[in-house]
Amino acid sequence: MLLALALSAGTAMPALGQSTATDSNPPPAGAGQGQGFHSPQSAFPPLQDLPGVVPWRLLGTVTMKQEGRRTVAVFPPPVASLSGTRVKVQGFMMPLQPGERQTHFLLSAVPTTCGFCLPAGPEGIIEIRTRPPGVKVGFDALVLEGTLSVLPTDPMGLLYRLTDAQAAR
Repeated sequence: MLLALALSAGTAMPALGQSTATDSNPPPAGAGQGQGFHSPQSAFPPLQDLPGVVPWRLLGTVTMKQEGRRTVAVFPPPVASLSGTRVKVQGFMMPLQPGERQTHFLLSAVPTTCGFCLPAGPEGIIEIRTRPPGVKVGFDALVLEGTLSVLPTDPMGLLYRLTDAQAAR
């Protein structure tokens, strides 16, 4: 929601690799990447690239530009070409619904550390819509397969959506 507010207000978002930290409030080492910061104290290991799974570093190559009062995403050709194709992605679940199984949730490049905070920028989040009965809520990383949509002007500020998703085999 905050992402949507920032985008609708025309607030410029930092490009990948740019930090919004100030000299008096520096980011932790490795932070400032839109894909999120994986704390060394996390109980969950960082994601490793898996064969056949779209890596987050590729999804993170998106940049932002101002068009009038709007901020729009610019996807490089290797990312844009994924739109409408069946892909596998991996990440950590952020449930959006009550219940043991989720049919609508966010998948993040890094584990969630706060139930009220997005763990990454828009290039580190994928909206997931699954087939019923959904995916069981859990903390461990999961791999999903579905149809990826690349969203340059989503009103909620999302950059990626995976539909008809299911746990990958």
